[in-house]
Amino acid sequence: MSISKQDIKYVANLAKLELSESDIDDFVDEFNSLLKYVEKIKELDVQNIEPTYYVHSIKNVFREDTERCSYDRADILANAPDKIDGYIKIKN
Repeated sequence: MSISKQDIKYVANLAKLELSESDIDDFVDEFNSLLKYVEKIKELDVQNIEPTYYVHSIKNVFREDTERCSYDRADILANAPDKIDGYIKIKN
């Protein structure tokens, strides 16, 4: 499998990107190099190798939820540049 200029142009169009011809050439080279590397990895014999799920032992550390005082609504609104009906007004 290889990537062509047309493939890069198609994906760039989907992502709404404007690429120069030089950028397209660079991406073609980079992606094809990456795909060659993936093909090499696919050739490895890993049949007798046990899968590794995590290299490091992972333990989630959760903290207890605690109530904390919040800012007073009036103080927040007092610092807002523009407000309407008790809410901060922003530009659309």
